[in-house]
Amino acid sequence: MHTVAVLALDGVIPFDLSTPIEVFTRARLPDGRPAYRLRVCAATRTVDAGQFVLQARWGLEALADADTIILPGCSDVTAPVPDEVVDALRQAAARGTRIASICSGAFVLAATGLLDGLRATTHWLAAAAFAQRYPAVEVDPDVLYVDNGQFLTSAGAAAGLDLCLHLIRGDHGSAVAADAARLSVMPLEREGGQAQFVVHDQPPTPRGSALEPVLRWMEDNCAEDLVLEDIAARAGMSTRTLNRRFREQTGTTPLQWLLRTRIRRAQHLLEATSQPVDRIASRVGFGSPTAFRDRFKRVVGTSPGAYRAAFRGREREARSA
Repeated sequence: MHTVAVLALDGVIPFDLSTPIEVFTRARLPDGRPAYRLRVCAATRTVDAGQFVLQARWGLEALADADTIILPGCSDVTAPVPDEVVDALRQAAARGTRIASICSGAFVLAATGLLDGLRATTHWLAAAAFAQRYPAVEVDPDVLYVDNGQFLTSAGAAAGLDLCLHLIRGDHGSAVAADAARLSVMPLEREGGQAQFVVHDQPPTPRGSALEPVLRWMEDNCAEDLVLEDIAARAGMSTRTLNRRFREQTGTTPLQWLLRTRIRRAQHLLEATSQPVDRIASRVGFGSPTAFRDRFKRVVGTSPGAYRAAFRGREREARSA
């Protein structure tokens, strides 16, 4: 029987820990037998899980017998990964064990060096920190999960369910995975490349910086047909100096910052109003609805219509009708 070991470290996120436990224990073969044997393992006798303390039945030695190891997310991504955990995961990988992470569990997996040179994902809120800490990993924050064969990573929360169902489907076929999905009240059809729905905040700007006034002005006037020369004139700088200051203080260019402001404004309008997409495109400063749809999908990872369907609740729909 396929053995799945879920590794719980101090600070483990309870939702991420329970996800593989629930999904894999619900999976049944066509003859009714359990599809997996599941073990919760820990490096220490007790694990601090925030609101409660966990006592695992198995230690790190159980990883040696696992066919798959799942690494749930941890609340503190800056916490060092214990050396014995890194060693155990590397040894498991050398034996060919499949290792998958959920949410910020990618930080634990990346600490082993096993993701170096590979594409990976994590929760979009942690993606920038992940990329900074592990520059050898190609971070894709816009997908639900990434399957590299032996090593897999997933985004936050429900994406962990998607990853577990993906593993079951690969191990035992769609019928077994579909049964597990129904028991988990989850759709089986979401694919790993589907985008996380991300609220794209602007890059942080230091308080009191010389750019603060012009950034506020750009937000207030994002629907206008602004060009680089307009922004530079407002800032009282040459275009060259403006570009340099933006790179230094926001990590992007003035026009890219403006485009993200427009998309963020569009996200709000899609959620809060019933205005047609073409009208919203015009209101946020896009001259062409086609250009708006292309840019929106590039930034958010889905179409404006799909975004609205996902985030505009029925109660709000009724109020604004």
